[in-house]
Amino acid sequence: MTKKASFTRILDERQHEIALSTDDLRVSYGGHEALHGVSLQFERYKITSLIGASGSGKSTYLRSLNRMNDTVAGAQVTGKIMYRDVDINTSQVDVYEVRKHIGMVFQRPNPFSKSIRENITFALEQRGLHDAKKLAAIVETTLKQASLWEQVKDDLNKSALALSGGQQQRLCIARALALEPDILLMDEPASALDPISTANIEQTMQDLKKQYTIIIVTHNMQQAARVSDYTAFFHQGQLIEYDQTRRIFTRPQVQLTEDYVSGHFG
Repeated sequence: MTKKASFTRILDERQHEIALSTDDLRVSYGGHEALHGVSLQFERYKITSLIGASGSGKSTYLRSLNRMNDTVAGAQVTGKIMYRDVDINTSQVDVYEVRKHIGMVFQRPNPFSKSIRENITFALEQRGLHDAKKLAAIVETTLKQASLWEQVKDDLNKSALALSGGQQQRLCIARALALEPDILLMDEPASALDPISTANIEQTMQDLKKQYTIIIVTHNMQQAARVSDYTAFFHQGQLIEYDQTRRIFTRPQVQLTEDYVSGHFG
């Protein structure tokens, strides 16, 4: 093999590095299985959309990836969730450490009832970081990453609750980034926002994927088509099809997928 060919192979392997994967992941609530043995791999520095009708299991699956289902009474999660060669779905793993590496942004903006600055620094200070210069640098960096810095840099002591809905959601993104995660989970992050704020969130995601792996749940087919590199279609707790987004929306291999993305579902 020539040096050029070898280098190309190495680049290809890096481009297809797996950031997170699940193997036979199952979730049950009170004995009822809501998610049926999902095996899926997420490529690093890509955006993957999880789509499907309400109750299809996509949000249940997303919440499993950083152990959020642990907080649901009666929930049982089995199967493997592999992150950095470690199965994080075991009792020996610290779930708080998991959530530091795999951050979450929820459907509705949920800023703390604190200042813009404190929304970002609070968790860091709780973890023992009190260096004012370091904290200030993190506030500026994460707000820039979330495309919010220019709008709030002169009002960092202002209540986060005074921000618009779109600004609050971007602040929540900055807050998640402050913990330096590898992976960002987003559960319908723009569903409560107006079209302009939605476009801003989508652009923020495109900018963030240069440094982060993003997994997003969305009901919005146009949004999935616009922002994601890969798409997984869920139906009745099962993963029906997973492929590059352009293929899912133009040449799906399963009739159920085609019915859903074309609007002839049900």
